[in-house]
Amino acid sequence: MFTMHKILETYIPIAEVIAKTFGQDCEVVVHDLTVPQNSVVYTVNNHVTGRKVGQSFDHLITEVLLSQNFTNDFSANYYFQTEDGRMIKSSTLLIRDQEKKVMGALCINVDTTAITENINWLSKMIPANPNQFPKPVPKQENLSEMEHIREIADELIDKIIGDKPLEKLRRDEKVEMIRFMEEKGVFLIRGTIDKVAEKLNISKVTVYSYIEEIKGKSSSSEKVV
Repeated sequence: MFTMHKILETYIPIAEVIAKTFGQDCEVVVHDLTVPQNSVVYTVNNHVTGRKVGQSFDHLITEVLLSQNFTNDFSANYYFQTEDGRMIKSSTLLIRDQEKKVMGALCINVDTTAITENINWLSKMIPANPNQFPKPVPKQENLSEMEHIREIADELIDKIIGDKPLEKLRRDEKVEMIRFMEEKGVFLIRGTIDKVAEKLNISKVTVYSYIEEIKGKSSSSEKVV
């Protein structure tokens, strides 16, 4: 059972009206980023990507925080593919609490399958003029913006590690936390290795060794048929 923060509850009507406006191909997801490993707290039309309450975020870092289009706490109109090959058009808005700290996110995911099928049908009726997605533009580093992103990343790291006494954390628990961060792209943000090492009271070398161990296990499992 997940208890939803009062601030996030105010986004439920917004999620519902967005989904009702754009129909069954539009999924809306509300995340509670104070619990990163189980951030999904509300979904509408979750058949689009299969998001379920209790799951964690997927694209927050790679497609939002590190996106060229991330500004004013949102990134609009980025794309990702589902496991079955459908193209999803997505937008994410960060949600802040009374102290202006990031505590949640509102994500809109639109299945473009029907739109693409109609475009393909229409394209047969006119001269061919293939229209490709624009190539991603490398994000230009801006010092104030990078500080803003690092602040959000630091808050995520704090929430992932939690407040359990470090002396009671087993090695496998630390490895699992680092595995989650690696999987979600946390370490793509500059300075996060240092932050995690400091928070877990271990060396940077140890963090790197854990990451290599995790990648090694992942590579081994991929080779199993």
